Amino acid sequence: MTDQPFYPLRFEPIFQYRLWGGRRLGAWLDKSLPDGPIGEAWVLSDRDDHASLVADGPLKGSTLTELMARSKAEILGGLAARFDRFPLLLKFLDVRQMLSVQVHPSDDKPQLIPAGESGKTEAWVVLEADQKGRIYAGLKPGVTAQDLRALTTRTADDRLASFKPEPGQGVLIEAGTVHSLGDGVMVFEVQENSDVTYRLYDWDHVDAKTGKPRDLQVDAALACVDFNQGAILPVRPVAEAAAPVLRELYFDNQHFRLWRLHGAAPFSVGAAAEPRILVCVEGGGQIEHQGADFAMQRGSVTLLPAAVGVCRFRPDPTVTLLEIAVPELS
Repeated sequence: MTDQPFYPLRFEPIFQYRLWGGRRLGAWLDKSLPDGPIGEAWVLSDRDDHASLVADGPLKGSTLTELMARSKAEILGGLAARFDRFPLLLKFLDVRQMLSVQVHPSDDKPQLIPAGESGKTEAWVVLEADQKGRIYAGLKPGVTAQDLRALTTRTADDRLASFKPEPGQGVLIEAGTVHSLGDGVMVFEVQENSDVTYRLYDWDHVDAKTGKPRDLQVDAALACVDFNQGAILPVRPVAEAAAPVLRELYFDNQHFRLWRLHGAAPFSVGAAAEPRILVCVEGGGQIEHQGADFAMQRGSVTLLPAAVGVCRFRPDPTVTLLEIAVPELS
């Protein structure tokens, strides 16, 4: 148990070098970036190699991993018996070049998952997209393992389903789906807390740090692929309520639920006895909790531990939030 009461928790972003990255994340998160191409900002991570640090308040400097070890019930509430670590990993991605063509294993293929990891279903909300931006998701009809072994820049469009992304679109990438994105796309990503990725093809990239191409894992990737998966189409959120806040549902699956909230009047966020995560993608405002205000602006990410429960959000003057939950098992 921690001797400090819980409150809305903000964490320091963890910036990750990626050869396909850019420089947009500094402006989005209002932070100075390390040198080089920065492709990812991990904004909520309970992982041994990259554990999120609390940014402010009495728990400043504690990692999410430490808090989970000391106070799992206070953070996860009714979910505590299911998980040893926080079950989701959240990121902002700035994909200036093309991400590798890749695939993640599903939870029902343990032979493809390293010890201590899980499968990896993920989803994106498109934040920005340049004119040349592209998202590849799913396979075209009749594509075989042999076709995927022989992928090239010239044949990718013949083998992989794709579309031009637009801000506001959502894309669900279930485990087993072949995917890539880039040429100027920024997304927010929610995923199972896993870092298992197998590359099929890397667009002939050469890593400036090593002067060499990155490794591929073609056999493992092919073993993950769901060849019955057709084209994955983008989705728009579906309205669930209009007042006091416009609440729209993007994704609802066994791993996560994600809503978009847009409003100008105060509204409720969070839930009793379960954790929620808030991500500000436009505007800003204040989370009110026990007489204190916790500011959010574009790029802010805040965990509401289960012990915090329902809070009031006060937009200033308007705000667009993503709210993320971990579903109970049915």
